[in-house]
Amino acid sequence: MQQRRFIGLTAAVAALGIAAAGLTGCGSDSGSGSVTLKLVAADYDIAGGSSTKAYWHDVVAEFEKKNPGIKVDVSVLSWDVVDAKVAEMVKAGKAPDIAQIGAYSDYAAAGKLYSVDQVLSIPVQANFLAPLADAGEMKRVQYGIPFVASTRLLFYNQTLFDKAHLKPPQTWAQLEADAKALKAKGVKTPFALPLGSEEAQAETMMWMLSGGGSYVNQISGYDIDSPENIKTFNWLKKNLVEEGLTGPVAPAKLNRQAAFDAFAKGEVGMLNGHPSLMEQAKKKGVKYGMVPLPGAEGKAKASMGVADWIMGFKQNGHREEIGKFLDFTFNDQNVLAFADKYDLLPATRTASQTMQNNGKHPELKEFLAALPTSELPPVGKTSWPKVSETIKKRIGGAVSPEGDPRSVLEGIAKVATEAENAE
Repeated sequence: MQQRRFIGLTAAVAALGIAAAGLTGCGSDSGSGSVTLKLVAADYDIAGGSSTKAYWHDVVAEFEKKNPGIKVDVSVLSWDVVDAKVAEMVKAGKAPDIAQIGAYSDYAAAGKLYSVDQVLSIPVQANFLAPLADAGEMKRVQYGIPFVASTRLLFYNQTLFDKAHLKPPQTWAQLEADAKALKAKGVKTPFALPLGSEEAQAETMMWMLSGGGSYVNQISGYDIDSPENIKTFNWLKKNLVEEGLTGPVAPAKLNRQAAFDAFAKGEVGMLNGHPSLMEQAKKKGVKYGMVPLPGAEGKAKASMGVADWIMGFKQNGHREEIGKFLDFTFNDQNVLAFADKYDLLPATRTASQTMQNNGKHPELKEFLAALPTSELPPVGKTSWPKVSETIKKRIGGAVSPEGDPRSVLEGIAKVATEAENAE
């Protein structure tokens, strides 16, 4: 979910080696005496500390106390290596029992994962927020379990808005007018539009949704070059980029983190952001507000949701033990402890409702409200990684001076169709 900071590769590999050794001697038949589950998890500690390890230590300690026949061996690896290391383990025939990583679809397509109904109890299955559970499906069977979630909102610099006597926009026309007013006041980047390679696929989807489109439709799969999407990028090019409202860095060369950093310096009037931007802005003393991204004529049809995933691998045959541990992991206490620690959103209904009601995170209220009706990228398609990479490389060209939105979107759509037909 791009909330990721990195630990050294040497340390990560060493941790993996120690963890892999822990697999030796584990029984392969579920329920046959003492079993040690191997869990590989991603590190969410952006300060480079050990808080993620501490979280899993507490969860495992309590679980093992209640389930004396099951041990859980946890390796926490940085986001820059964890997906690749799990892939290496699977390829080497040493799959973990459980992995908490960024994607599940390749493993599901290869038949390596338990389906969710094979491992989770019915009450736990039913407790996940619908958009997140749906995004965990491949060919109408759920394999990916949403571990934690986020949504996106429009951030605006409250101080700059007050100086220009502006209100947060509710439509594209108002957004354009606000951006022009900020430019007239000397704001360096009235609206930051990061279509660089870091996370262009996310910025693209947010704008597609605000224009009434999306990456996919319910009938024919990918719908990247739909009339709605073409109209959206024509508007962005003509009304924001060509008007000089997106700042000194061309959108195709602007990465998300650079845009966030500029916002935290007070140089950006508006941009789309996720919860981690709140903390970054606070640390720099930037006053901000947040509203849903405006649509062409009013409220967008949906906000973009994002999830990280946890999954159970079949290789070691520990279906029953995996299910017990995952059921325990998704009790409200554990879910809320993790979400609280990292300013993220719970993936379950009950924990989400508790977070909304307990008053501990008022700044997350808008994000929580957007999550139940959010739309996620088509992560259940094994073609999505290739399509996503193509978007990152090409979409910035749609709003460049010589670019044509229709041609760029049609080119990406052609790649998507070919990739989907190859599934």
